[in-house]
Amino acid sequence: METESRSDSGSGEDSLDRLLPPTGAPRRKSATSLSKSEPPLLRTGTRTIYTAGRPPWYDEHGAQSKEAFVIGLCGGSASGKTTVANKIIEALDVPWVVLLSMDSFYKVLSPEEQALAATNDYNFDHPAAFDFELLVATLRKLKQGKSVKIPVYDFTTHGRQKDWKNVYGASVIIFEGIMSFADKELLQLLDMKIFVDTDSDIRLVRRLRRDITERGRDIEGVIKQYNKFVKPAFEQYIEPAMRLADIVVPRGGGNMVAIDLIVQHVHSQLEERELSVRALLASAQQTQPLPQTLSVLESTPQVRGLHTIIRNKETCRDEFIFYSKRLMRLLIEHALTFLPSQPCVVQTPQGHEYKGRSYKGKGITGVSILRAGETMEPALRAVCKDVRIGKILIQTNLDSGEPELHYLRLPKDISEDHVILMDSTVSTGAAAMMAIRVLLDHEVQEDKIMLVSLLMAELGVHSVAYAFPKVKIITTAVDKSLDDYLHVIPGIGKLTNAHTHAHCCIAKRFTCSYLSERKI
Repeated sequence: METESRSDSGSGEDSLDRLLPPTGAPRRKSATSLSKSEPPLLRTGTRTIYTAGRPPWYDEHGAQSKEAFVIGLCGGSASGKTTVANKIIEALDVPWVVLLSMDSFYKVLSPEEQALAATNDYNFDHPAAFDFELLVATLRKLKQGKSVKIPVYDFTTHGRQKDWKNVYGASVIIFEGIMSFADKELLQLLDMKIFVDTDSDIRLVRRLRRDITERGRDIEGVIKQYNKFVKPAFEQYIEPAMRLADIVVPRGGGNMVAIDLIVQHVHSQLEERELSVRALLASAQQTQPLPQTLSVLESTPQVRGLHTIIRNKETCRDEFIFYSKRLMRLLIEHALTFLPSQPCVVQTPQGHEYKGRSYKGKGITGVSILRAGETMEPALRAVCKDVRIGKILIQTNLDSGEPELHYLRLPKDISEDHVILMDSTVSTGAAAMMAIRVLLDHEVQEDKIMLVSLLMAELGVHSVAYAFPKVKIITTAVDKSLDDYLHVIPGIGKLTNAHTHAHCCIAKRFTCSYLSERKI
């Protein structure tokens, strides 16, 4: 899901139009319904995709305040667990649902065990066949909102593939497997336990069909394995676990009455966990002095002149773009001075030593908060060679007024980098807080994050600094207040709706890409 991106999108002049505020329906401070937004659906030639974003999973202090809701599905081999899971997902109709299969956590076989598996003499239906330590650790992190890596098991070679899948951002986790109830630590992570009860003859027919067509087995081998391992394991480990279930679903995916009951319960649990972060930030009284973690670019005559141009409502689009680029370049140069450095000595062409300094760190990654944060990428690329680029799409829900996470694409091993988080303007700080929380969930160290913004309101500065006191905040200016529509006052630019169409296109394009990468 999160792979390295070196896209040059946003480097053209059109992307700078996103700095200019829209003339459409503005955001209000009230968390009540603002307007009837379009249904969060994206229709393709073959299916309809739910495109709503992930609401805040943390409080105004930046700390996680709700965990993902975990549903455990247990049942015999080929009982229809995955079908039930997909039916639940379809009926839930909520975004950010992760389907996690226990099959991904089979242990890596030794050469001797590989030989047994080749002759269908290895017991894959015993608890010892699973890596419960890795499974519990992974599910716990995923429930806590952290980014995790999921192994990909190859049933043909009976081993794990080299590339693991990155998974992040679950509101609901559906975990299914034959031994889902076989471990005490694992049971403690499950908020709802469901047992799928299917007739043994039906399960045998399904297993024959699956193992022959999908896993390349022969019929004699499948029957041998079923009689030797699958059936005894069901009677010894799986069937007795039915007593641990909160709900038993007879007949699997065809039992819509049971599935409807499950969905109703999950909806009620999700409603109890709803948060209102932006409303808390907007209503907060910030009376403290500006934090020490804030650094404002020195207001030289040049900087003051650039602000005069981009704040002037009479400034034309071309001049706004040109002088915004200049100011962004100065801002990025200023931000780079806060990266750690160390003394070094080099030899000049004349054969003399020069005592200088070099960057002290593994790597630098720039992450833009879409849409407007992309406008700062060209300035970063211009002064930081081979910088890695990530993107986070956060939009405001017009009904709730809350920020929502729609999409992210981050470089691999970002946890080891210093991260420059870019957004053009910060008003309440709600979107910046969500982006920082995403980085922390990907194990980026808080003191290695720099929030860089062209313009910030005092409220946004205080909100970010209060929640994340180790994050460095860097901007060219801090304005005093917000208006009733959460616009920074006095603000920058002139009103235009030039970017409205791009706003919709970006959201839908990234959502399609995200969903296509989300299968586990």
